[in-house]
Amino acid sequence: MAGKRSAGLLLFRGSGAGPEVLLAHMGGPLWARRDAGAWSVPKGEYVPPEEPLAAARREYEEELGLPAPDGPYLPLGDTRQAGGKTVTVWAVAGDLDPARIVPGTFRMEWPRGSGAVRSFPEIDRVAWYVPDEARPRLVTGQRVFLDRLAARLRAAGGPGPGTSADRTGDAPADGA
Repeated sequence: MAGKRSAGLLLFRGSGAGPEVLLAHMGGPLWARRDAGAWSVPKGEYVPPEEPLAAARREYEEELGLPAPDGPYLPLGDTRQAGGKTVTVWAVAGDLDPARIVPGTFRMEWPRGSGAVRSFPEIDRVAWYVPDEARPRLVTGQRVFLDRLAARLRAAGGPGPGTSADRTGDAPADGA
C-alpha cells in the first residue's frame, strides 16, 4: 500500500456533553463484529493531480451519500498509517442525522475462495462521539486527528473536544 493517499473530513459539533465528532464504522464482513479500532474518519483514496481537499469532499459524499458541509475547513494535517497509506484530514463544523446516510458500496468475493462476489456498504453506520469515546474506536493511526482538532479549537478560544493533552496518538495504525 506504500504511496497510497486518502483524504477525509472530520465533522464536529457542540453538544451538552461537549464537542462531538462523527465517525464511520467500516463496512463489510471483515469489520462487522468489531468496534475497537474499526471506525474511521469518512475518507477515501485519491490520486494527484486531484487536490486533497477536493478528494475529501468527494469521498465524504460518496461514503455518506450526503453533500459535504460548507467550510471553513480546519486543516489537521497528515498521518501515515501502518500499512503505508498517508491520510490527510480537515475538520469542519456541522451536524448530521446518522439516519440520513446512504453509504456507497464495494464488491468483494465473500466468503473468500467461494467465487461468490457480493456488495457491501463502504460504511455500515455513523455515530457521534465525544473524543474520549471516539479514541478507542478509531483506527490507531487516525487518533492524532482528535488531538489536532482539540488544539485547533483551544487556539480558537474553544474548550477543545475533550482529549487529554498528554496523548499524541501518533502510533501507526491497522485498517483503513
